[in-house]
Amino acid sequence: MNNQTVLLTDYAWPDDTVERHIIESADMKLVTGPATPSPAPEIDCLVREHKPSAIMTNWAIVSATAIAASPQLKIVARLGVGIDNIAVDEATKRGIWVTNVPDYSVEEVSDHAVGFVLAWTRGIVFFDREVRAGRWAPASANLRRLAALTCGIIGFGRIGRATARKLAAFGCRLLIYDPVQSTSPSGAEFVELPRLFSESDIVIVHAPLTESTRHLINRERLALMRSGGLLINVSRGGVVDTAAVIEALRSGHLSAAGLDVLESEPEVPPELRVQSGAMLTPHVAFSSDASLLDLRKRAAEEVVRVLSGELPRYPCNK
Repeated sequence: MNNQTVLLTDYAWPDDTVERHIIESADMKLVTGPATPSPAPEIDCLVREHKPSAIMTNWAIVSATAIAASPQLKIVARLGVGIDNIAVDEATKRGIWVTNVPDYSVEEVSDHAVGFVLAWTRGIVFFDREVRAGRWAPASANLRRLAALTCGIIGFGRIGRATARKLAAFGCRLLIYDPVQSTSPSGAEFVELPRLFSESDIVIVHAPLTESTRHLINRERLALMRSGGLLINVSRGGVVDTAAVIEALRSGHLSAAGLDVLESEPEVPPELRVQSGAMLTPHVAFSSDASLLDLRKRAAEEVVRVLSGELPRYPCNK
């Protein structure tokens, strides 16, 4: 036994069998925290207690205190894409790798975004609620032809490109904003953010959460959108100002918002729940049987790789 301990802080699936098999097959020890992410001080305590060589985290916050609490720590592996719940600067300062699994759910998240689009253009969520409430009123339909609409995509990484590819098949016009990417696919156009908002019927957010993108979608930018449009966020809750979305739904400036993520999650503001145009899912855009298995295997294999003295395949720092 090589006495290296791996701490799994939390997990969004029924058990830790996949991670445990990979870690223990490498002659390492896995310690698992509760499935529901504990507050940061409790994670700090777990790290102090077990002194792991690796931390795997799903949603739990791995703070600078936690990272400093284990002298033998070599890697903090995110079971996901975004790393905003990890103190990356502290890890980098201490020579500790931070990794993610960048492409495990590209198809799922882009499917989810397109699903929100179709649910809105075809009135699927709205009419499901109406029929269940005993109202059968096809004459009230105010539906849209997707091919006649303009869709703006904010963020053009792997998922943004997949969403563009799928929407292109419906024949809609595509506008793209990304401060880093500059090569647009055939049939799409790179534009600045104000133009994207002012010309889009649908705006889809695929941006990571950083200090520069927090509340990137705010009152001023939503006001630029065409009246009666749709906002979709399948990235991180903090990229969108929830209060601004509620205000736009209330006024009718937005007819709908498809939100898989919220800045207050898992709490859902009551003012948002009562908006008939709000389509809400509980941060599940990444999830499928195939994507979760891929995520869990690759994150655990990355930990074994680094603890065995190899370089990580998916580093997020230097």
